[in-house]
Amino acid sequence: MTEVKIKKGEPVDRALRRLKKKLDKEGTLKELRNRRHYEKPSEEKRRLAKSSRRR
Repeated sequence: MTEVKIKKGEPVDRALRRLKKKLDKEGTLKELRNRRHYEKPSEEKRRLAKSSRRR
């Protein structure tokens, strides 16, 4: 579980921004979005191949 401690006198929006950056770095949100719906193994392979072709 990702945790961000708010420092004394720090605005909440700044702490939220730090949390979002941390989640993005860990890839938590991306994984959550991918797991929202079931993806067949063949579709997953196709998606991964497509992303590797772009690179």
